[in-house]
Amino acid sequence: MKVSITSGRSEGPTKLNAFDNALLDAGIGDVNLIKVSSIIPANARVVRLPALEIGSTVNCVLSHSISDSRGDLISAAIAVALSDNIGCVAENSGINKDPEIIREDAISMVEYMMKRRGEKIKNLIVEEINHKVKECGAVVAALVYL
Repeated sequence: MKVSITSGRSEGPTKLNAFDNALLDAGIGDVNLIKVSSIIPANARVVRLPALEIGSTVNCVLSHSISDSRGDLISAAIAVALSDNIGCVAENSGINKDPEIIREDAISMVEYMMKRRGEKIKNLIVEEINHKVKECGAVVAALVYL
């Protein structure tokens, strides 16, 4: 199996439009996303996000934040931990929180998930995105199952 990690940010006239625009910015706006829990099978490879077929159904772990308050700092993060046997994904997001804390909390959660399973992390990947809201903004970070 292959997975891809991506993120995007945008503004829009409404929360829905801002979210849609952030998905487009991340390269996953023209597909139907199915939010799944956070397990990656053994031997999965992390690859660059390919062009996805318009209208296709795509499984993902999705982190997002949306705000229509000018000046808000919105953040989203995905932490991916891989071992020889399994991978886990943790997502975190927030509004007006220190982006480093958003990031570190995602890492802490995925490390706990792996420890709970008795797995040693061989590779840890973090994707994070932050945005200062102008009118109505959104951020997304996602792990996409290909």
